[in-house]
Amino acid sequence: MSILDCAIIGGGPAGLTAGLYTTRGGLENVVMFEKGMPGGQIMNSSEIENYPGVTGEISGMDLMAPWPEQCQRFGLVHEMVTITRVTKKDNIFTIHKEDGTSVEAYSVIIGTGSSPRRAGFKGEDAFFGRGVSTCATCDGFFYKGKEVAVVGGGDTALEEALYLAKICTKVYIIHRRDTFRSAPNTIERVKKVPNIELVLDCVADEVYGDASGVQGIKVKHKSGEIRDIVVPGVFTFVGNNVNNEVLIQEDSTFLCDMNEQGQVIVNISMATSVPGLYATGDMRIAAPKQVISAAGDGAVAALQVISYVDELLNA
Repeated sequence: MSILDCAIIGGGPAGLTAGLYTTRGGLENVVMFEKGMPGGQIMNSSEIENYPGVTGEISGMDLMAPWPEQCQRFGLVHEMVTITRVTKKDNIFTIHKEDGTSVEAYSVIIGTGSSPRRAGFKGEDAFFGRGVSTCATCDGFFYKGKEVAVVGGGDTALEEALYLAKICTKVYIIHRRDTFRSAPNTIERVKKVPNIELVLDCVADEVYGDASGVQGIKVKHKSGEIRDIVVPGVFTFVGNNVNNEVLIQEDSTFLCDMNEQGQVIVNISMATSVPGLYATGDMRIAAPKQVISAAGDGAVAALQVISYVDELLNA
């Protein structure tokens, strides 16, 4: 394969938008590397009501469904493969694939996002996939007509609790504070749902069960009092870890500058400390973690790449 004009790593809203703008903007050799189906984490969201121009209830999957087709119409190629590392020598990047092969590119836009963080309570790992989940859309159906617990107090936790409340008889929201870090409108909606109980100033202490799965969760109030909540399902939404592994070099350093949280340091143009490398979406510093802002990042990075590649090849 000839040297790519641009390699896009990650197929979420940022990567797809970058693919749309680079190809429509004139770059003819652009490949998006995404190990699964394009769409990103938002595909797991049960309801989105803050994407401009979209009225009524819509799921993340329905929102993202037309994006890949639109991008491919302008020439974006999607290669379903895992990328293990990105390196650079002189002006050429090397994109290393899981199967041992590689491809070269003049520029790289990376948008590998983040992954749900584990809450860290006892039994969480042992029962993960057997009653402990980080995706209400994926697993909520299994608890239809039953009671479940949600651990967390941010936007995702409350939005997924609202979704679960529609199919479960009761939802316990376990939060370590007595206030939430969510949008005021979402908080008010939660408080109005009769089958949602707020378990505040409490932390998840232990999830327990048997060979068949989870049977309940013990929570500890800040006073030290332990409460046993009998539920077959526990959903955790306590933030995310940055997926920055592809930037780690053989000497364990990062290809570009990062902050202490492992987020990529970029400027207003999404440019990293390495010329030709751009970072977008949830993996960059100060990311709002919203679909629309990730898409904006992808557009900004793509426009920069078009100029960068043009200057590089016509210097």
